[in-house]
This record gives sequence, C-alpha cells and structure tokens, in this order.
Amino acid sequence: MSEYQSILTEIDGNVGILTLNRAQRHNAFDEQLIAEITEGLREFEADARVRAVVLSSTGKSFCAGADLNWMKRVAGCTPEENLLDAKRLAELLSTLNELSKPTLARVQGPAYGGGVGLIAACDIAIGTYDAVFALSEVKLGIVPAVISPYVLAAIGERHSRRYMLTAERFSAAEAYRIGLLHELVPGEEQLDEAIAEILDSLLANGPCAQAECKALIRIVAGQPIDAETIDETARRITRVRASPEGREGLAAFLEKRQPNWVAD
Repeated sequence: MSEYQSILTEIDGNVGILTLNRAQRHNAFDEQLIAEITEGLREFEADARVRAVVLSSTGKSFCAGADLNWMKRVAGCTPEENLLDAKRLAELLSTLNELSKPTLARVQGPAYGGGVGLIAACDIAIGTYDAVFALSEVKLGIVPAVISPYVLAAIGERHSRRYMLTAERFSAAEAYRIGLLHELVPGEEQLDEAIAEILDSLLANGPCAQAECKALIRIVAGQPIDAETIDETARRITRVRASPEGREGLAAFLEKRQPNWVAD
C-alpha cells in the first residue's frame, strides 16, 4: 500500500480499512485529504484481496466537512482553479459511490457538510448514539452541490429540503429515521461489533454478484418499470446466472457446501 499523510490504510483479511487521520482538524477536507482518500479507494478497488471496504476516522469527529483554511485558499483561486477543486471532491464521491466492493461507513462522531456526503455515498452506515450531523453549507453562504446527488439518494428530497435549507444539526436518531444511518449503537465497542457482524454477512456472498448488485441498483434506481427496464433486468440475471460464480453458488447450495469464495 502507498504511504499517506492524511489517511491510514490497512488490509485485515479480506477487508480494506481506510481511516481519515486528521484528528487535530476534526478530519476536515483539504486538497490533500481528498486526493489521498480517492487514491486509497482506488488501491482497494484494484486489490483482489479486498472484498469490502470500511471508511472510518480517528479522533472525536468522523468528518467536519471542509477545512476553513482550505476554503480560504479556494476563495482566492481563479474560477478555473475553483472548478477544478470542486471536481476533485466530486471525483472522490463518485469513486466511493461506484466502488464495485461493498462499503461501510463507521461513524463515531460529528459529520458535517462533506462528511455527510461521504456517509451517503457508502452502501451501509452505522453510527454511535452521540453522532451528530449537519448540512451546514448555507450558513457559510454556499450550497452542498457536489454532495447533493448522494444525500438526496440517501434521505430523499423532502428531508433534504429541510436540512439543506435550515443547516440545523440533527441527531443520530434522526439520521437513522430519515435513512442516513442503517443502525445505531451505544459506543465505539458496539460499533466495531456491529461492523464485524455486517462484514461476516458480506463476506459470505458472491463478490461478483455484489458488484453486479451495485451496478444494478445504480441503473434501476429512479427508472420507470417499463419494457426497457424489464428487458435490462432480465438480461442481467441471465448473464449472472450463467457466470462461473453463479454456477458455483447454485451448485454449492444444492450440494449443501460452502461456495468457493467463503474462506475455510
């Protein structure tokens, strides 16, 4: 694995763990952190050992959004430089969202602005009771534009209208209610236990099938159930069912044995 300044990466069995490591800045985004998260995710994507990815943070905050010093620098940039900077964050979120491997957000503290975007772009998110959230951009006279596709997909338009317009903080219980978090736990010990349980479930399933599922969801979400969608879904199951992994999975089920992707 590459050496980084603002993140930590490790592979534990079949799990890639990417940890934001700017605790002194509450893991707030700057250009270096954005670039390193993007690169770390791409390394995990390319590594055949990695079957699932956990996104975590050091310190008391999951991610405080944009670093104020970075925002000051960006404010002084030319329009072209400013656009390029925004596209780098967009590239990070797109990379996370489109990773072919399941992704889990381990949320142990506050997440604001872009931190909410990171959580929304993950497949599964678990947080502690004391986590707190905000889409705080309008307080600074800006908008949560780059993160908006992922946030709307996670919590819907109606909840996005409230929290993007008010910039008010909301609790972990509210994040769970509106769909940003899948599960709540009392503390970090229980958080790790919950993550481990979900990883056990993920690693029991076909990795190619999981990648196909993620692609399927992206294509089908929001589409009308018309002839084109029906034909596309039929073609996908036909292809996957005839794949080596599909044949192995069905054979293992019929023969009452573990499929070959499950470690002994």
